[in-house]
Amino acid sequence: MDIHSLQPQEVWRNFAKVCSVPHPSHHLEQITKLVVDFGKSLGLETLTDKAGNVLIRKPATAGLEDRKVIVLQAHLDMVPQKNNSVKHDFEKDPIKTIVDGEWLRADQTTLGADNGIGVAAIMAVLESKELKHGPIAALFTSDEETGMYGAFGLQPDWIKGDILLNLDSEDEGELFIGCAGGLDASINWKFKPLPTAPDDIALKVTVSGLKGGHSGLDIILGRANANKLLFRFLKEAISSDEARLSEVEGGNMRNAIPREGWAIITIPEESKKDIVNLAKEYEALFNEEYKDIENKITISVEEVDTPDNIIPEQIQDDFINAVTGCPNGVFRMIPTIPNIVETSMNLSIIRANTEKIEIHCLLRSSVDSKKEELASMVDSIFTLAGAKVEFSGGYSGWNPNTNSPILHAMKESYQKEFNKEPKVQVVHAGLECGIIGATEPNLDMISFGPTIRHPHSPDEKVNIKSVGDFWRFLTKSLENAPKK
Repeated sequence: MDIHSLQPQEVWRNFAKVCSVPHPSHHLEQITKLVVDFGKSLGLETLTDKAGNVLIRKPATAGLEDRKVIVLQAHLDMVPQKNNSVKHDFEKDPIKTIVDGEWLRADQTTLGADNGIGVAAIMAVLESKELKHGPIAALFTSDEETGMYGAFGLQPDWIKGDILLNLDSEDEGELFIGCAGGLDASINWKFKPLPTAPDDIALKVTVSGLKGGHSGLDIILGRANANKLLFRFLKEAISSDEARLSEVEGGNMRNAIPREGWAIITIPEESKKDIVNLAKEYEALFNEEYKDIENKITISVEEVDTPDNIIPEQIQDDFINAVTGCPNGVFRMIPTIPNIVETSMNLSIIRANTEKIEIHCLLRSSVDSKKEELASMVDSIFTLAGAKVEFSGGYSGWNPNTNSPILHAMKESYQKEFNKEPKVQVVHAGLECGIIGATEPNLDMISFGPTIRHPHSPDEKVNIKSVGDFWRFLTKSLENAPKK
């Protein structure tokens, strides 16, 4: 069985098209062309803007011209994550899909169901000649995963809609009416390197095997952050074995929990055995700490060519102490909804060499003041360590509106279709609704989608049956769109 044999065929056929073209964030040329050509081939008005967004308008079917304009919205980009065991170039290679029982997954890479299923469902609506619906504006936004640049770039009155259906949530049977806001932190040190001690050797220490995941949706699971584990080890190695730091790399996406990290350290040759033994000790320690959460965590040590230079000792110590002390993970739960995270932080990316150190973190909260408190903590820790700290890309959360007309209408529609009540939720992840709503304040908004697990990691998978239920609910919602 493959993807083309799955039901509903109209959605899976279009998802296969999405998977056939590369579309990691900031490399959307091919998928943008795919969607634009798709709209034009149907004879529909197809527009693009300077931010890389695509808007396709489809007129109402006969007799439903008096309905409100529904904006169907999904983002075009995907998070590129893969296992080291597979060769895959996200800028060139298609995603290989595998039917695995009740789930569709990829071959050791992210699948891109986030948000490719939403894109595919919109394409299926646009091409259908059987569906009944009012006027539709299909909005495909760019580069959501790396900063929501498409949503931020929307111009007022470009969409011209009344109701926004965001197809980017990941639990079928749940209607989302709120989300967390976000803020990016960028931290850096600049310095002059020092020469490596002439008799030192170099070791590459790698932490790997972690599950990673979505830094909003999966942060509640308490998964290990590879950067935090690596720096726990480095602090001990420097304290006990005279190690010196030359290079570090960990994490590669601001909104993905880091799965792997490595560092190159220099040591006196007689300390090599101590470092190898220390790695074994920490590997056992980490596996004990995360035995009910992670798969096997590995710390490997290999000798490599000795670098010419190392990071100055004071900078090295301040860097390691700051990362070790930096908050990471869940900061606070929502007091009135204690099963939902309110505030969190992901220590996302670390890049260090003998000229500069760069750290990127993503702060999330549904309460602006708590996001500001967390930002103040980050600023204090790294400023004390001599780094320059800058914040950017801030956006407020999407405030829940329990009196939303579209919420009440879709709750009723779901009850009729599935004979059960949908759950109404807020999500600790950044949806584009809040940003789009700031540009188009009169939009009534809701988010829903199929069941997707472990997005932003190679374990990403989408439940096949849930895609059918999601499609059924979407089409009924369009058919029952309210009148103007």
